[in-house]
Amino acid sequence: MDQSVAVVAVPFPAQGHLNQLLHLSLQLASRGLPVHYAAPAEHVRQARARVHDWGDDALRRIQFHELAISEYASPPPDPAADSPFPCHLMSMWEAFIADAPAPLAALLGEISASNRRVVVLYDIMNAFAAEEATRLPNGEGFGFHCTAASSIVGRMDGGTQLLRNKHGLDYLPVHAFVPEEFLEFVGNRARAPQTIPSSAGILMNTCRALEGEFIDLVAEQLAAAGKKVFSIGPLNPLLDASAPEQGKERHECLDWLDKQPPASVLYVSFGSMSSLRGEQVAELAAALRDSNQRFIWVLRDADRSNVFADSGESRHSTFLSEFTKETEGTGLVITGWAPQLEILAHGATAAFMSHCGWNSTMESMSHGKPILAWPMHSDQPWDAELLCKYLKVGFLVRPCEKHSEVIPAETIREVIKKMMVSDEGLVVRRRAMALGEAVRASTAEGGSSRKDLEEFIAHITM
Repeated sequence: MDQSVAVVAVPFPAQGHLNQLLHLSLQLASRGLPVHYAAPAEHVRQARARVHDWGDDALRRIQFHELAISEYASPPPDPAADSPFPCHLMSMWEAFIADAPAPLAALLGEISASNRRVVVLYDIMNAFAAEEATRLPNGEGFGFHCTAASSIVGRMDGGTQLLRNKHGLDYLPVHAFVPEEFLEFVGNRARAPQTIPSSAGILMNTCRALEGEFIDLVAEQLAAAGKKVFSIGPLNPLLDASAPEQGKERHECLDWLDKQPPASVLYVSFGSMSSLRGEQVAELAAALRDSNQRFIWVLRDADRSNVFADSGESRHSTFLSEFTKETEGTGLVITGWAPQLEILAHGATAAFMSHCGWNSTMESMSHGKPILAWPMHSDQPWDAELLCKYLKVGFLVRPCEKHSEVIPAETIREVIKKMMVSDEGLVVRRRAMALGEAVRASTAEGGSSRKDLEEFIAHITM
């Protein structure tokens, strides 16, 4: 491998974004490329602490750099807010976009001076990183798109017709499910719409087994603008032979899963950027208790800006003591960080009740687990549409526009039983299993995602 080519990854500081670019960085480093990962200090720490299934030796192959940014507020999330969007993170995002460009420019200057070529992989939220890449005399920038390819298609010429006319899908644009404050931030300060036009191309965490025809449309339209598209997903270390190290201690929930019958457990988690209001938690708890199905429930609020700040006692602690007694033997509640990849890969896990973030969607599809879709904000409503109507590997629990309503326990219980014990659910679970095999094949030798990753590496090292 040409040691004079350096890769610099610049993630956006939100868990799903940090995670995906770190997995890609680890894949590239495992293939011999020098890789640098640049983020604010607490987000470097967050990415490293939460990475799954890569050992310490693999992490040592990456050079981590801390981008100094000013102090920012780190308030707790407000589960009762009008919008489920994590507005409490805005202060941190504003500080990042305002302050990170200068230290990144200095870092890229140093790396550029000592390498033949510098390849900057930047989250498409980070226009400043795209601009700094174009300023390098020996640099090239690639946007990293960490949501569905089909979420771009809806904004492209002919995209809406493909989605609606051919497949009967309602395109659900991101801007309909985020607050005005965030839209203004994305357009005027993060300037995200500028990143793809100013890039040499994009890498997408998706695969042809899930979105082949949508990938084709994106590739065709970007090729007309001279840009390359590489679909390299899923970025799942459990499917990557270059990530054989199990460096972390095994979580106790996996021992519990070992004792459960095959395909008998519902996994429930709403990601790192969503909080349920108290009344909804109570209804979901009643549904899980009365469904008579085994479950693992990750019950935690959305991340604060600094995930290491002391958040005090969980607001659910009083309720949990009673609930865990009522469900002893059939359920397990996790209030900390859960090993989601291993839970989804486990043979005892049958299905996933999810917020439908793209990271969780790709992980669930990697392991052939169908989804009970409970979208919250941003691209999640579109992901739910894709899963339930296009791929037909899920059931919708609650449409996003009903966020202000509390979904009663009976409604939730019915959809749980539909997935877990009905004939209709069995069909969906089998379809998800078949799709999982196709997704895994895409990352294996000769698979489309493996080929795209190899083509990307060949392109940047030529």
